[in-house]
Amino acid sequence: MINQEEMASNEAQLEEVKTQAAEIVEEQKPEKVQLTRSADTTKGLDGFDWDAFAEEGSYSSVRKSELEVMYDETLSSIGEGEVIDGTVIAMNKREVVINIGYKSEGVISLNEFRYNPELQIGDTVEVYVENQEDKRGQLVLSHKKARSLRSWDRVNQALEKDEVIKGYIKCRTKGGMIVDVFGIEAFLPGSQIDVKPIRDYDIYVNKTMEFKVVKINQEYKNVVVSHKALIEEELEQQKKEIIAKLEKGQVLEGTVKNITSYGVFIDLGGVDGLIHITDLSWGRVTHPEEIVELDQKINVVILDFDDAKKRIALGLKQLTPHPWDSLDTNLKIGDVVKGKVVVMADYGAFVEIATGVEGLIHVSEMSWSQHLRSAQEFLKVGDVVDAQILTLDRDERKMSLGMKQLKADPWEKIEEKYPVNSNHQAKVRNFTSFGVFVEIEEGVDGLIHISDLSWTKKIKHPAEFTTVGADIEVVVLEIDKDNRRLSLGHKQLEENPWDVFETLFTVDSIHEGTIIDIFDKGAVVALPYGVEGFVTPKHLVKEDGTPAKVDDKMEFKVIEFNKSSKRIILSHSRIHEDVKKGDETPEKKSKGSTTQKAVKKLKDNLEKTTLGDISELAALKTELEENQKKSKKKKADEGKE
Repeated sequence: MINQEEMASNEAQLEEVKTQAAEIVEEQKPEKVQLTRSADTTKGLDGFDWDAFAEEGSYSSVRKSELEVMYDETLSSIGEGEVIDGTVIAMNKREVVINIGYKSEGVISLNEFRYNPELQIGDTVEVYVENQEDKRGQLVLSHKKARSLRSWDRVNQALEKDEVIKGYIKCRTKGGMIVDVFGIEAFLPGSQIDVKPIRDYDIYVNKTMEFKVVKINQEYKNVVVSHKALIEEELEQQKKEIIAKLEKGQVLEGTVKNITSYGVFIDLGGVDGLIHITDLSWGRVTHPEEIVELDQKINVVILDFDDAKKRIALGLKQLTPHPWDSLDTNLKIGDVVKGKVVVMADYGAFVEIATGVEGLIHVSEMSWSQHLRSAQEFLKVGDVVDAQILTLDRDERKMSLGMKQLKADPWEKIEEKYPVNSNHQAKVRNFTSFGVFVEIEEGVDGLIHISDLSWTKKIKHPAEFTTVGADIEVVVLEIDKDNRRLSLGHKQLEENPWDVFETLFTVDSIHEGTIIDIFDKGAVVALPYGVEGFVTPKHLVKEDGTPAKVDDKMEFKVIEFNKSSKRIILSHSRIHEDVKKGDETPEKKSKGSTTQKAVKKLKDNLEKTTLGDISELAALKTELEENQKKSKKKKADEGKE
């Protein structure tokens, strides 16, 4: 409400107005007549109604009625609940006095006009008549309610006519700001505040700004406004003027407006340009923040621009000479350089030996090893390495480097370090269907053929014998220095047991075996000492006529022994067939009996045969040879008799 001092001032002004009005009325009255109580003077005043003058003043009752009608016509005819326009006639820091042409003025809190800080005396505003006269005779008005009643129509009208309106930013919210527009809370997205990214939203709170209504949801009564749209209209014309003056190669000063992972946006004074990350520096850049910072002023060169799309490509590194142009002229192939790994790939590593000067170390040049590997096994980004220049092309700005050249080539003295028949420890690297690739040391690889893995086992795939990463003992069988290949063996670490098997599994000798597999062409039989024999279907028939089955343990007669192909052909049927025919001689029985005894002897000591059984086989061979000698001597003695 208005304070006492202001009320006193208003009353003083009112009194002054009344005084001035009285003087005007006095001037308009007929000249005063000097009255005397003489008989002559009273005669001229006949007809003057002194009583009426005392009661009603200088106006007659008719005239007074006319004046009252005229006064009433000067007042506005208003009703409570109406929205009308009023004029600001006075205001202070807290309140605004509004004249709506009524017999009294209304007072409204200044807070209802906070969206319009430029309000001044004489402005026309809309008000809502809440009460024509309160208990104190005061006219009660509201600007906020008037705006609210008309706000939705005003907002829709602003959208249709693309009008510029004013709004008061009340507070922050998720993703933007809340703006008071015509008494409606509208949403101002953060991206629509300005053409440049906003880092501090709080500076806009409690500010009055101009906006455009860009979207209205009629169903939910949601309003979206934009301040950026106003700026863009102004900038669009500026962009056209600036782009019209641009030329490729032109150097301009700009301000870093935004930094992204792929580049930097530069404000050129009303139009934006982009420096791609690859055009920031001649060297490798992980993120543009390594080179520039926000609001930094820098010089840039125009690389290209598109009038239609308003796109401008800028460059920063182009303002400095290319590092290859200033590379040491004395640098040549064979020189050793130091550099930092900046990029890794499966096929190699890029090493920066100077800012903007890189060389590739191919994975094949990282190690003398021949088997395939990934470059990540040797290096990682950030490693500092020494390398030798292998190729250098200054025109193409390309360079290849090598690391293994700084180490001695292990194949130069391969015969001395790994002579034929020497034994070594190796590591299994990978398999093929025909063998195992192993590495004796870095750069020295070899192949163990599948046939050189075991003397006794028939291996279909190397995975049955060993695993990748396992250690294995090898023997150097052959050296191919030109092709950097070693032929290796594993079974050669032990004596060939087939030399013993030749005397043990003689033709017609009988041995106990177990059927481990049966297929169309026959069966595989596990014999003592880890040896396997083969039986055809017709030789699997038992004495009672039934066929043998897997896991059956029975005796088999050797009908063929081939040392070179490591093959033993067996028969079970031949045993009972020979007994029926009576063809089995005492000598054969003796051989069979001797063999069975030898087998039983070794079987009692060993659960299964391995390459470590060679010593037992050798002893068995010696025992068999002595038995043969005794048998021959006995025959000779019988012949003498």
